[in-house]
Amino acid sequence: MNTAAQAAPGSAEQPALFSELVRSRIGENVNRCWQCVKCTSGCPLADQFDMTPNQVMRALQLNDASVLTCRTIWLCASCHTCATRCPRDIDVTAVMDTLRIEAQRRGVAPAIPEIPAFQAIFMRLVGFFGRLPEGLLMGAFNIARGKFTQDLGLGWQLFRRGRLKLIPTFVRTRRSVTALAAGNKKVGYFPGCASEGSAVDYDRTARAAAGALDIELVEPEGWTCCGSSPAHATDPAKATLMPMRTVTTIERMQIDTLTSPCSMCYARLKTAEQEVNQDSGKAMLVAQTLGYRYSGTVRVQTLLDTFMEQAGEEGIARRVKRPLKGLKVACYYGCLITRPSSVTGAEHPEYPMKMDYLMKALGADPLDWSSKTDCCGGSLSVTQTEVALKMTRRILENARACGADLVATMCPMCHMNLDARQPPLGLDADIPIVHATQLMVLAFGMGEAAALLDKAIVDPRPVLSTRGMAAADPVQ
Repeated sequence: MNTAAQAAPGSAEQPALFSELVRSRIGENVNRCWQCVKCTSGCPLADQFDMTPNQVMRALQLNDASVLTCRTIWLCASCHTCATRCPRDIDVTAVMDTLRIEAQRRGVAPAIPEIPAFQAIFMRLVGFFGRLPEGLLMGAFNIARGKFTQDLGLGWQLFRRGRLKLIPTFVRTRRSVTALAAGNKKVGYFPGCASEGSAVDYDRTARAAAGALDIELVEPEGWTCCGSSPAHATDPAKATLMPMRTVTTIERMQIDTLTSPCSMCYARLKTAEQEVNQDSGKAMLVAQTLGYRYSGTVRVQTLLDTFMEQAGEEGIARRVKRPLKGLKVACYYGCLITRPSSVTGAEHPEYPMKMDYLMKALGADPLDWSSKTDCCGGSLSVTQTEVALKMTRRILENARACGADLVATMCPMCHMNLDARQPPLGLDADIPIVHATQLMVLAFGMGEAAALLDKAIVDPRPVLSTRGMAAADPVQ
């Protein structure tokens, strides 16, 4: 076995053992792992790894420096399945982040260089613009790896549907914030960077559905990117500070609830808020950097939680004018709406039901299926497209096998991977992917135009029209 000292010159400045390094960075004791292999058996990428999750843990216990050179730490999609299933409550996902960061700190050549390159470009663009310019990210990344025509066809499809913003937004967090009147019932709304481009249909229908339910969403002026996956995979301090800029703004506005339609944004906002509440060091970092001491008064939740909490099934059902009767829906939650449960508080992180209840309230028939929380690959669809396509294929084939007419999502990244990446799969029959909010808009009688169904790559209108659900005119 190699030793930590052999991994890179000068590493003696760090703890002598990898297990000690991990504990000093994130407080996780990898020696508690008893090799039950539950992390590996549930990992959707285990067949792509050169070192399975349990083998990574064992390598750390044995101080094997080869763990820094393996593909696994870069391919990990941060879906938290391993951490959710670990009977020893070890945050294996955070361990992977720690190893990526340590490998870069030591100058160890990454086994998959495209991934850290993508993350670096992402962080530079966000640092400059404040929000992520999706089109510029794709262009810069393709130029960096010499694949100038990669995804040009997809880019054109998004552009012609109004889902590719060409002119980047330049923003900075506002220094002055106006507090709302005491006792206000408003909900802070963090739309996320995709709302300005690839997920514009989701953002608009989310606002429309909330308005129909008398939920007043307040978008903080000058909000900036939460950092998404590249932040926590590269810089722990930025992974805390970037989302806390928004959380502290919401607290200063005297709003007690912050919601996001994006599960990745939700995960970053929720994780950072919880860490600052529990870690005095991170609380001090936020106070010193942002010039504001967070008091912990903001609840962070998903838009799904907001709908169900503010309106409830009965309230949603009362608003329905065009019931989605007979529509068989596979509710796809993805990874981060419910995982890790230590952060989200989800009672059933691997088989959630809230979106199913939402569909029932709209009159649809939600299906029981096994892939509702399987990982779609996240940003691997950009950096390791073939790997992500295998993951999305499994999800789509499962939905079709269960008899779904369409798949409903509540995450822009999940929607993008399942919808826009579907044509290359060459499935026997495409299956439409819709935002749950689009179905809400239809069921609420606002009409097809308001639901923005024309923006999908796989057109859902033929399926909905056969059931009389894609009416062009709103119900008065």
